[in-house]
Amino acid sequence: MKKLRVGVIYGGRSGEHEVSVASAAAIFKHLDRARYEAVPIRIEKDGRWVLADKAPTAISASDVIEQARVATVRLPRAGRDTLFVPHQSEDTIVTIERRPAADAHGGEPEGAVVTGLGLDVVFPVLHGPFGEDGTVQGLLELGAVPYVGSGVLASAAGMDKAAMKALFAARGLAQTPHTVVTHFEWTHHRARHEAAIAALGLPVFVKPANLGSSVGISKVKEADALEAAMAVAFQFDRKAVIEAAVPDAREIECAVLGNDEPAASVPGEVIPSREFYDYEAKYLDAASQTVIPADLDAAMAARVQHLALEAFRAIDGAGMARVDFLLSRSTGALVLNEINTIPGFTTISMFAKLWEASGVAYGTLIDRLITLALERHREKQQLRTSAF
Repeated sequence: MKKLRVGVIYGGRSGEHEVSVASAAAIFKHLDRARYEAVPIRIEKDGRWVLADKAPTAISASDVIEQARVATVRLPRAGRDTLFVPHQSEDTIVTIERRPAADAHGGEPEGAVVTGLGLDVVFPVLHGPFGEDGTVQGLLELGAVPYVGSGVLASAAGMDKAAMKALFAARGLAQTPHTVVTHFEWTHHRARHEAAIAALGLPVFVKPANLGSSVGISKVKEADALEAAMAVAFQFDRKAVIEAAVPDAREIECAVLGNDEPAASVPGEVIPSREFYDYEAKYLDAASQTVIPADLDAAMAARVQHLALEAFRAIDGAGMARVDFLLSRSTGALVLNEINTIPGFTTISMFAKLWEASGVAYGTLIDRLITLALERHREKQQLRTSAF
């Protein structure tokens, strides 16, 4: 059989760039070379697309983050500038190789060599804005290229916590009380929104609406700490979500795989090393722990799985997602926290570990996601694009 050419897009213009690099490294390491030809497509932090000379190596997210933190000089990455073709074409991407000016001895004239490359399917492993939020998915739709994961709507809703919560509420899914404030509203109508936040009670969590990996999140225990927390959130987004804290909460996660008939993994539990599962606890602090399967009775485990599938359907998800819950030890109440349409994808990420515990190995998981992408694309290709 002809190998499928799989373009893996990683990096991106977001605070989760380094996590994406680690996720991509794991995918490249486990793609079956007998079945797939892997193509590394890196999006730099400035938004430039590059066809990388080599794929990232399989190192942990913490290693990538630490390398970025200690680097005093950002060196240019090896690769050729790449452009995506935003219409149906045999060439999915085109690469541009610049020629230097001719020297005194002649040689090739100054200019550029443009080369096309077709892709059979794309695996976007971009976390955060400008990748997980529907923007890249929209570009792939324009190019009529099959791609892994949710479409434009689900990706956008899964990234925007305010829109996500509205869709969960419309489906009648239990959530923690919350309110949404834009930067404009906070600047010009603060008293009104301070009253709404006060009605939630303390403590509250203040989050940028459009970001992941717990970047920009603050836990506010005292009223005089709210101003600083809002300022942090507005550094990352123009909209903030403020949520009432769940008392004595356990953090439960469940993975979803599929399109129209999705399946849910066994639930797992995250035991953070810090007061809550922030960016440092997720990627830099080895003391955080995971328990898979989570210590839940059969009825609660089944409820988690059911609600994970309902959350997936509420946003019209496809391919994959990780759904996060909060379970109060004191009240036994279970509420939805959020859904992630491109969860961390290293071999030690919760999504992969949850499916491994459910009997689906990492390599098989990649195969299944590519198959789901091709199935969904074939279905969409049957739709009419003309009224006559």
